[in-house]
Amino acid sequence: MSLKVLAFFRRKRFWYLLLVVILTVLLFVYVSARTGFRFSQINAERFTEYMESLGLAGRLLGIVLVVAQTFFPFVPFVLVAGANVAIFGMKWGFVVNYSMSCLGAVLAFYVARYYAHDWVVRKISHFPFVQSFNKRLSTDGFFYIFMGRLIPILPSSAISFGAGLTQISFRYFFWATIIGKLPIIILESMIAHDFIHFQKYKGRFLVLLAVFAVLIYAGNLFKKRLNQKNKIS
Repeated sequence: MSLKVLAFFRRKRFWYLLLVVILTVLLFVYVSARTGFRFSQINAERFTEYMESLGLAGRLLGIVLVVAQTFFPFVPFVLVAGANVAIFGMKWGFVVNYSMSCLGAVLAFYVARYYAHDWVVRKISHFPFVQSFNKRLSTDGFFYIFMGRLIPILPSSAISFGAGLTQISFRYFFWATIIGKLPIIILESMIAHDFIHFQKYKGRFLVLLAVFAVLIYAGNLFKKRLNQKNKIS
């Protein structure tokens, strides 16, 4: 086994991912055993009907989950986006995902700047790249926040909390967030929608996944370039 493979398996991210996969499988098995339901029976209509059957509680939960995910990314955003698309439909699901995600980012910014400065400093002290990213915000804040929203460079919460520690004006943070989040949330909402309605939109779904993969690759390139700049400086 090569050294690169060994290094990969040692990374915490791998073990977190493995734990999530194991817990997900166990959850599926548990629900199947208790209900007799087989996940092969899942289809778009059944999932949508279930989400709609939650009524007002489901709508409120979907809204709260977006804000909560923006603060603490406990699940990939696309999963929360998918729930709201199922509840509200594509159009209003996107509106909820976009508006609540931006609201969550603004709240995280204010929490870091005015209410939990020391706590945020302690948290990001464990992540050198977040610290180096924050240093860039003092001179090119709008650009780096915009790019951080547009392509997957850092978790959204890290950008929002980190920006709150810097001297960047709220106006620059707000507009970079509003503009940068728009394309990626449209994309993630459409991916979730097309996954739910896979049989009807499977061609477009695969294209959207390819676009998302390109953005992830672009984010990795951006991180490498930023790391190189940090080493030079």
